[in-house]
Amino acid sequence: MRNFRGIGILAGRRIGILAGRRIGILVGLALSVSASALGSAYASEPTTPPAPAAFPAEGKIKYVARDSILEFKALPEYHEPEWVTEKYVKTGKLPPVKDRLPKEPLVFKTGNMPDGIGVYGDTMRHVIGGRPEGWNYGAGQTQGWGGIDIGLSECLTRTAPLFQVEAKDTEPLPNLARSWDWSKDGHTLTMHLVEGAKWSDGVAFNADDVMFYWDDEVVDPNVSPLNGATAETFGVGTTLKKVDDYTVEWTFKDAFPKQYLYAMAYGTFCPGPAHILKPQHPKYSKNTYEQFKNAFPPEYMNIPVMGAWVPVEYRPDDIIVLRRNPYYWKVDEKGNQLPYLNELHYKLSTWADRDVQAVAGAADFSNLEQPENFVASLKRAADKDAPARLAFGPRLIGYNLRMNFSANGWGNPDERGQAIRELNRNEDFRKGITMALDRKALGDSLVKGPFTAIYPGGFSSGTSFYDRNSTVYYPFDIEGAKAELAKAGLKDTDGDGFVNFPAGTAGGKNVEIVMLVNNDYGTDKSLAEGVVGQMEKLGIRVVLNGLNGTQRDASQYSGRFDWLIRRNEQELTSVVQNTVQLAPVGPKTSWDHRAPESGVVDLMPFEKELVDIVNKFVSSSDNDERASLMKTFQKISTEHVYNIGLTEYPGALIINKRFSNIPQGTPIFMFNWAEDSIVRERVFVAADKQQKYELFPDQLPGKPGDKGPTN
Repeated sequence: MRNFRGIGILAGRRIGILAGRRIGILVGLALSVSASALGSAYASEPTTPPAPAAFPAEGKIKYVARDSILEFKALPEYHEPEWVTEKYVKTGKLPPVKDRLPKEPLVFKTGNMPDGIGVYGDTMRHVIGGRPEGWNYGAGQTQGWGGIDIGLSECLTRTAPLFQVEAKDTEPLPNLARSWDWSKDGHTLTMHLVEGAKWSDGVAFNADDVMFYWDDEVVDPNVSPLNGATAETFGVGTTLKKVDDYTVEWTFKDAFPKQYLYAMAYGTFCPGPAHILKPQHPKYSKNTYEQFKNAFPPEYMNIPVMGAWVPVEYRPDDIIVLRRNPYYWKVDEKGNQLPYLNELHYKLSTWADRDVQAVAGAADFSNLEQPENFVASLKRAADKDAPARLAFGPRLIGYNLRMNFSANGWGNPDERGQAIRELNRNEDFRKGITMALDRKALGDSLVKGPFTAIYPGGFSSGTSFYDRNSTVYYPFDIEGAKAELAKAGLKDTDGDGFVNFPAGTAGGKNVEIVMLVNNDYGTDKSLAEGVVGQMEKLGIRVVLNGLNGTQRDASQYSGRFDWLIRRNEQELTSVVQNTVQLAPVGPKTSWDHRAPESGVVDLMPFEKELVDIVNKFVSSSDNDERASLMKTFQKISTEHVYNIGLTEYPGALIINKRFSNIPQGTPIFMFNWAEDSIVRERVFVAADKQQKYELFPDQLPGKPGDKGPTN
């Protein structure tokens, strides 16, 4: 990645035209700046952010050695639920369990299970606010979120349980890739896949599934996997090839880029069933790419998965039901085939309803992430007879205001949009915006109390890479913010209370900014509305573009926005995961600064520094050096207001008290969401606490495409 060249060079006729427009805009901005404004000092000097309030309810993580979690080995004997043996094996409908498992299955170690070996039975009931588009995850279809895809998918590596591993011991866990070897020069990585594992329909999993995902989904420019995997996600110039049925070989430009092992976990390298998907792909059929994407709608049941549960029932606007996978390839140390739970439910409702039902006991699990529900949930959980318990983690949920920094064509902006891009790239303008934000008021508008904290931007304060002294904070100062806007060449020329573009730029009209926001979440909308009000006091008019789900994602990924409100992703919470998304190291890695058709990203000078830091971090195996690099990244990023923090707060895990094997201090989001962090395949309900919630007792998934489970 260090050898990635040409990233800051403008080329092509179209780019030349845009560059000419940029010069005209910049001249207009410069001419309107008064001498007094240029000479003015900051009204509020930058400082470090205030220390957040103590939060006694935060759960403490119990740290373990990485190798104490799992291993691959053969066991003397294997077991399964008695009803599976009686109704399916003895009747000849299924092979014996030992023949359905790999030669050496993945074994979860008992010492890492908080409550030890479990028992079979019961259901985990979820409530989600999303609606499934279908089951073609690799082609970009959402399956409804809320843990559905994590229950269905398995990836080359796994990271979610790493929240309980000390930073010095942190490296992704093996999964579908049971082990890997580096060449002496560090440019080649040989991965050994689980041998003998099978899809839920009994078809063998092998390297062909991995290569179909890589060649025909990740690399194919006409396909966009759900979580945004691109070839650059794994390093510019990286290649992958099949060696044999259970071996694949990666080749990297940089030496020992161990960072990409994190990108091979959920959700960017989770291969789908090639034997089902490949016949529908345009390369191998007469289908269009749109037909390929929609070939497996939510009504298509029993899609083959490598995960612990299989979708067997879908009722629109009602429920999705998953049943245990009889070919699941993981066991406990006594040889019990996992999962322990027979069934998962996903009631299709709203995200706010998810919290309400989990606290009330009508659902079993929720990530309490919307602070508007914190107080009521705490009061209900404090009741000794409450069905659920509440466990808060560190402050890892943060929200940013992100600006579109591409001034050379991404999203095809009109004249107004292009002028906004130029303002976004003006550091005085960015400082004015960040100084005009009353972050305490934004946090208090969501929830009162010691939950929220002032967040300038950059890394979440809950990650081990966060360094408060390396974080630059511009305090709230509305008059100082207005002075910064004046330095950027903006003033109210028509007396209506809003600043105008300089004469000759966008018609000299009011500066009007369109801000993209996710309509699916109340927190996102509340913060967006707060920003609108605070920007109005600054003299900036902000118009909200509220979109739902995939429409919102499509607008962001295509560059059709001026600003956007975005909740922090893994690169800001774990740092070691999806690190390349921290900066525009490639044409598509950044959330808010991507390349147009030219493939060229027009980096600002400080962005070049950030790109260099990220590349050095990715290729370094020295933990001290990596920590130092990220301190520098944090300083440069926050000093230049790369992303504008709004607020941050902890999340809480809501879990019904009848469930066992829930790790202490599980964060709702760090390396991944809590649905994966708690390792649901190990979660169980003691026999005397089990309830009769199963909708399809004693049934297994049917054939792909069949309606419902077997009977």
